Amino acid sequence: MQIPETEVGPAEDFTEHFDSIRSLARDGDNAGAIELADGIAAAAADPLVICRALVLKLGRLFNLGRVQECPAVLDRAFGMLSERRAPALRGHLHALAGIIAASDSLERCVRHLVQAERELDTERGPTEDTVTARHDLAVTYSYLGFHAQAAPLAERCYRAGQALGLPSGDHALPEVAVRWAVSADHLGDTESCADMLRRVLRTWADRTDPRRLWPAEQYYYGYAAVRLRALGERAEVDPALFTAEEHGWEVADLRMLAAACESIAEGDTAAALRGLDRPTSPYTLGSAEPHRLRALAHAAGGNHRAAREADREAIRTATADTGQLRDRLVDGTRAQLDHEALRRTVEQYASEALTDPLTGLPNRRHFDRYVGRLIEEGNDAAVGVIDLDGFKEVNTVYGHLSGDLVLQRVAAILARTLRQGDFVARYGGDEFVAVLPRTELSDAHRIGARIASAVADGDWDALVAGTPVSVTIGWADLTESFGLSGTLETADRAMLSRKRSNRETVAAENP
Repeated sequence: MQIPETEVGPAEDFTEHFDSIRSLARDGDNAGAIELADGIAAAAADPLVICRALVLKLGRLFNLGRVQECPAVLDRAFGMLSERRAPALRGHLHALAGIIAASDSLERCVRHLVQAERELDTERGPTEDTVTARHDLAVTYSYLGFHAQAAPLAERCYRAGQALGLPSGDHALPEVAVRWAVSADHLGDTESCADMLRRVLRTWADRTDPRRLWPAEQYYYGYAAVRLRALGERAEVDPALFTAEEHGWEVADLRMLAAACESIAEGDTAAALRGLDRPTSPYTLGSAEPHRLRALAHAAGGNHRAAREADREAIRTATADTGQLRDRLVDGTRAQLDHEALRRTVEQYASEALTDPLTGLPNRRHFDRYVGRLIEEGNDAAVGVIDLDGFKEVNTVYGHLSGDLVLQRVAAILARTLRQGDFVARYGGDEFVAVLPRTELSDAHRIGARIASAVADGDWDALVAGTPVSVTIGWADLTESFGLSGTLETADRAMLSRKRSNRETVAAENP
């Protein structure tokens, strides 16, 4: 759709067009919304306006299954934001990039999702843009089976939309709870599934007229009712919920699965099985849902052997990616993002000669220069030698790659835990050094205890299961008479003495 040149200008000039895109999307006209978004992107001069149009286009492309077109759009949109602070847009882009990356790399996908949360959390107060971004982020988490992450995001999104006075159906996400419910049934917890589906029907009937939901959400709300009927429960089904116009893979899947549920409820096993004759997207209701419906159809027809076989296939499919693996993947991604955030905090140390390439911290040379300046200026400070306990065991059991990840995470914890104005560097191997300007040794010991506690609480099972990671710290006063080498020797002796004391305590407790 061509936008007249007279309308090229700042963001407010395009408000009507953005409203039209949302209206088209709400009515299920994804193709029309894409055409209008392309028109805005071609006519606008403001990079933020162009990026906003591209974000809206990405969502509609995904809805139509045109995922192969998305990477180029993503690259262009991220390029528009490279020099701009726009957390809502950047967070929304990461949310969409996550689902687009999912088919190639779950790790890269989760990386985008965690980054999206962090970007959106930096925005002050809810706006329509942050609500929309969190909407898509909640849906993406839900698509991928991260139900515990999706559900609170979806609720937060809805409440923020209500606080802003947005239409009650615009950011309602019954799909998140429906997807979580059927996932429980796939694993054999039919009671929890039914309870959640009943809650979906009560919750959204109380909050809004279900026919005011967006088209896909109407189908999900209606599916909650027909799925309950397939489980043998009584539930009222509004046929109007399955007539909303929406062209895309998701609604096509829901139509097919809902029809099978109705056939099961009516006792027509043959029709139900015929209705499940094509594969569905794993994002709609999980890859196991057709298998579970086949089990329900066979059970309704009295073929219990076939029902058991279909249920076993549902469970095998549902457990292909374990929740434990996903949780550890999220944790590992957060650790990696911590590491990258740390690297950004030391960009002031531009020279590679002053920065440790593994951890991003200042290196030994930088530490020597920093402390040298303190001594020259006559400044007092406490210097700490921080040594990792049992680090050799980490490398022996898990290899040097895991050891590097441990060093990176410890570096991030040190940078987060020390006060503003303190200095921390990697001195070499598994040893770090900290400098606390204008700090008495008594205060340094308290800060050291805080550091040791933060490291011990690091949930190291995500990286090196069964191998706890801890640090021992020795402190010394920086004085001109001792100089740097004398101060380090004193701190090192204090650290070694504390290690011996810790070992003796452990030996006494475990004779």
